[in-house]
Amino acid sequence: MKLQQLRYIVEVERRGLNVSEAAEALYTSQPGISKQIRLLEDELGVSIFERGGKRLTAITEPGRAILDIARRMLRDAENIRRVSEEHAGGDSGSLVIATTHTQARYALPAVVKKFVDRHPQVRLSLHQGHPAQIAEWALQGEADIAIATEALDQYPQLVMLPCYQWVHCVIAPDGHPILGERTLSLAALARWPLITYDSAFAGRSRINKAFELAQIEPNVVLTAIDADVIKTYVSLGLGLGIIARMAYDPLRDSGLQALPAEHLFGSNTTRIGLRRGTHVRRFAYDFIELFAPQLTRRAVDMALAGARPDEEYQL
Repeated sequence: MKLQQLRYIVEVERRGLNVSEAAEALYTSQPGISKQIRLLEDELGVSIFERGGKRLTAITEPGRAILDIARRMLRDAENIRRVSEEHAGGDSGSLVIATTHTQARYALPAVVKKFVDRHPQVRLSLHQGHPAQIAEWALQGEADIAIATEALDQYPQLVMLPCYQWVHCVIAPDGHPILGERTLSLAALARWPLITYDSAFAGRSRINKAFELAQIEPNVVLTAIDADVIKTYVSLGLGLGIIARMAYDPLRDSGLQALPAEHLFGSNTTRIGLRRGTHVRRFAYDFIELFAPQLTRRAVDMALAGARPDEEYQL
């Protein structure tokens, strides 16, 4: 049995039993993967996959157990590599952060600057995507740390660490009638075209839920994944914007005004996700604490061991 064979069967499962896609992802050939899977099955004396002709059609019952163990073995092999790199290389290596545009643009710059100054030998990469992508990157080991507001809590394979809370605001061009409202309401917002985040981003689920509970249908005319795009189209007069409060700067966003909307949409919690069973390197602990000071190494280790960090402190 070889680790490479285990990588093949795990990747084939991940690709929906499509051997061609697995071969492309692993930079190898389809016949090579098929041959190694057969050799592994012959060695183990069981079939991992069911077949229909030359195609894989399902995972067998023993195959599911084998895949669970294979994922753990590959994770442990990766942890061995991380430990050896950490002790051989000292404070050097690479750290991949998977996050959304909003976090990368507004929440992370100061953290990244401090981290780079403190760890000049670490290669830091930011991968931006939607929350489901971010979670998958962390699960597959393509990212060390996932940071997002939506979706991460839907993945039990990730350890969730609450970081901070934030709220939405409504932005409007100077002189817009909505600015005369004494107390902003959902009904008042629904009278105007709205521009906000795509359904998977930046607390959009809370916006949807607020309108649904009030039984009001919002007139959302445009969505985007990027608060800067939303602000651009609000400036053009295409509608009112609903964005994260952290994305509005009265000095930078001249011509726009912001109205508080916490009373309408509540607060949102940004979380860090770490893959269960992963070895966290020293500089990764440091990045996490720079981003969320309450997430000390002890708090992170408690969460990885099964305790809930939000039982130790309140956001």
